[in-house]
Amino acid sequence: MTNFLHHIETKFFATETRKRLAENFLSLSILQGLNYILPLITLPYLVRVLGPEKYGLIAFAQAFIGYFMILTDYGFNLSATREISINREDKQKVSEIFSSVLTIKFFLCILSFLILVSLLFIPKFKKDWLVYIFTFGMVLGNVLFPVWFFQGMEKMRYITILNIVAKSIFTVCIFIFIKKMSDFLYVPLINSLGYLVAGVLSLKIVFKNFAVKFVIPSFEDIKHQLKEGWHIFISQINISFFNNTNAVILGIFTNNTIVGYYSAAEKLIRVVMSLQIPMLNSIYPTMSRLINEDIKKSINFARKILIYGSCGYLILLISLLIFSHKIILMVLGNNFENSEIIFKVLLIIPLTVFINNIYGTQFLLNIGHSDEFSRVIIFSGLTNLILCPILTYFYNYIGTALSWVIVEIFVLYGMYHFTTKYIEELKLKHIFGFVMTK
Repeated sequence: MTNFLHHIETKFFATETRKRLAENFLSLSILQGLNYILPLITLPYLVRVLGPEKYGLIAFAQAFIGYFMILTDYGFNLSATREISINREDKQKVSEIFSSVLTIKFFLCILSFLILVSLLFIPKFKKDWLVYIFTFGMVLGNVLFPVWFFQGMEKMRYITILNIVAKSIFTVCIFIFIKKMSDFLYVPLINSLGYLVAGVLSLKIVFKNFAVKFVIPSFEDIKHQLKEGWHIFISQINISFFNNTNAVILGIFTNNTIVGYYSAAEKLIRVVMSLQIPMLNSIYPTMSRLINEDIKKSINFARKILIYGSCGYLILLISLLIFSHKIILMVLGNNFENSEIIFKVLLIIPLTVFINNIYGTQFLLNIGHSDEFSRVIIFSGLTNLILCPILTYFYNYIGTALSWVIVEIFVLYGMYHFTTKYIEELKLKHIFGFVMTK
């Protein structure tokens, strides 16, 4: 993959851009390598110590708190990244963008906490209210950590270093403090601690290393950032309908043990999905600039990523399917044999998500068609909101998994449809080769 990126960079980019893209790809590859390795260290230990029920409770709480992380992100990880990338040479403008986005995120964090407190009076949440309070620390840490800023400045190494700190704290503390099932409360507390430490350190780096100053944002700046992130925010809300919501719906219809089976398998799938993030995140700001400069080159670049990445993923997923039984027993243990069928059903997801990102995030968003992007996600999210409860009711955790797969296929068709439509309008329908012709 590194040689492939180098070949593309040599053909399309200037020396400075090549160097920056390669550095960002390397940084994000290291980060995702840790995202791949560390869960494989802690997950087998946690599922064995906590068991399906308590692990399921922790997973349910994280899925539920995930709604607040989506609310506080508000689409800024894409919209603010784009604005920082375009204005990176204007320090005053960068400070204004940074201050406006951070202010909005803090207000959304306060709103999120008030909503959480009000929900804790509901019996489903009241029993384990401390789990949800401790898990909420992830939201505050996520607010403090301006990933969008580092991506916009194309300094992904800071994201890597800070995430290493956070995940190392979590990993070490898990083995020190989690010794028996009754220690389950420490898991969300430790996880939140890692997020908070990384968040505080990231702000220190922003102010010290990038000479960013916090300025009181104007009403117009706040309004502008809210407007820019709106379509992406709506999209992210709907994406949660087949990310967080599926585990929440499963928990409502069944119990924590069943959620444990599903969440453990989903965790493994997300590890596989994370392999694509370094490449996709590292090329996003570059694609933003290239589309403004030469849309033909940017589309050709995306086409090559799509073809080679899809082939690589297909080979990997077939291998995982063949050895799925051994993987589940080795990673999760005998108590999670029910996770195997869920794992098999969900194996198609990493490939569809990869293709969706190329068509949707890398192309539609960057050429200014966020409305179509949002339309696809909204339709798919609403479909999942209807489909998941029905399939879960009749087919338990298999139905939950099938709902996610079906909805991702809907997203794939929608992104493909709108992308080919605008390619034709731009009279570039042959640029993407066989994958882009209608």
